[in-house]
Amino acid sequence: QVQLVESGGGLVQPGGSLRLSCAASGPIGTFYVMGWYRQAPGKQRELVATITSGGRTDYANSVKGRFTVSRDNIKNTVYLQMNSLKPEDTAVYYCNAPGLSVNYWGQGTQVTVSS
Repeated sequence: QVQLVESGGGLVQPGGSLRLSCAASGPIGTFYVMGWYRQAPGKQRELVATITSGGRTDYANSVKGRFTVSRDNIKNTVYLQMNSLKPEDTAVYYCNAPGLSVNYWGQGTQVTVSS
């Protein structure tokens, strides 16, 4: 069992930045891919960004050029740097690690972009 704990969310003004962290209780090197998802009120959970163990990244079109995902296999942590935040980025952000038999999720961290 691996536990994922997100942190770094909060209230930020439009145009601002936040960095989310996802700390794993075990080695993340065993996960080929890890990702960040988000869910806004009344909407389905959507994929934001993924990163493979080799460092290949992929992003939703809505965040390309503004968000950067990275991982530190030594610290067992995945990060999501979010710049130029917009009100439509407001959501609960979740960390995800698909294992062989279990799909791991964190508890989520709230990001609110508002003036």
